[in-house]
Amino acid sequence: MRYLTAGESHGVQLTTILEGVPSGLPLTAEDINADLARRQKGYGRGRRMQIEKDEVKIVGGVRHGKTLGSPIALVVENRDWKHWTKIMGVDPIGADEEKEVKRQISRPRPGHADLNGAIKYGHRDMRNVLERSSARETTVRVAAGAVAKKVLFELGIEVIGHVTEIGGVKANTSYESLDELRKKSEQSEVRCGDSQVEQQMKGAIDNAKENGDSIGGVVEVIVEGMPAGVGSYVHYDRKLDAKIAQAMISINAFKGVEFGIGFEAARRFGSQVHDEIAWDKERGYYRKTNRLGGFEGGMTTGMPIVVRGVMKPIPTLYKPLQSVDIETKEPFNASIERSDSCAVPAAAVVAEAVVAWEIANAIVEQFGVDRMDTIKENVERLKEYAREF
Repeated sequence: MRYLTAGESHGVQLTTILEGVPSGLPLTAEDINADLARRQKGYGRGRRMQIEKDEVKIVGGVRHGKTLGSPIALVVENRDWKHWTKIMGVDPIGADEEKEVKRQISRPRPGHADLNGAIKYGHRDMRNVLERSSARETTVRVAAGAVAKKVLFELGIEVIGHVTEIGGVKANTSYESLDELRKKSEQSEVRCGDSQVEQQMKGAIDNAKENGDSIGGVVEVIVEGMPAGVGSYVHYDRKLDAKIAQAMISINAFKGVEFGIGFEAARRFGSQVHDEIAWDKERGYYRKTNRLGGFEGGMTTGMPIVVRGVMKPIPTLYKPLQSVDIETKEPFNASIERSDSCAVPAAAVVAEAVVAWEIANAIVEQFGVDRMDTIKENVERLKEYAREF
């Protein structure tokens, strides 16, 4: 499977086309809208979340509530477009009209793609860069992820993203069941399953906002129900954990990824890192611990996949850092765009989406690419084979 996205932050709409989604998958707009709404929630979000209410239109690839196997086209309209029609319009404009477009940006913001993108593509108006590099694009990545989650749901595989840290405030990440963790994190304004630290996290966000600053954090994605042996060790680009790591780091403002105990492994002995193998008649092979986060040799072990991503503070600040005007070369304070003081809760939903896509893609590739019923049969066949191996 693969997908492409198109559209600008303040353009008319965002679009994604999904190719390779199996036929026979139950899918409605409501399945996708539920995740789009989750992405827009979260303590610390900016005013745009009050303007937009993202809803998807399925305009291809689905008939009577089921996928056809043909490309799926999804559209999310930008409801703020009416205020940007002249600034972001598609049609050519004359010199007089160009002077009226007063929001031309020549002052790159530190921490953004503005300057590097302007140099790469030759844009003197850096709005041409920030409109596409904006995290607004993750809207349709969440839409694509919602479709992937439907594929996984049909196979008995569950995916959840939640927050484990904001601004240095760390949560207790232990949980009794995935359902319990999902319920608690969905009820939390900071998408955290530890209610004991929720107020501390909100306080950290409030402090940052009062100071015109922003804060980051850590999100975790957990996947349960995976069969063993998905992915491969034979080539670097077929390792599933590597694909997931790339997908995580592609999320705006993400700067680090780890599986299982992650970087903590560097501070332990090998006997405290690797997961001992056991077997019983009911479960087959399993690991006594899950320090490696469900992966060995680029393949799933059958244990839960546990992956975390580090999100830096959003670089759009209300006490802007110093920059240089590309026209005058004079120092200026970086321009301010409408932004959030903390987007970590929303980032957990995006991380959930991109991980779900990579896992669904790997399963479709390995177990059959055309029909959901065939894929189900093949996955069950592997699970049975692994139990009896």
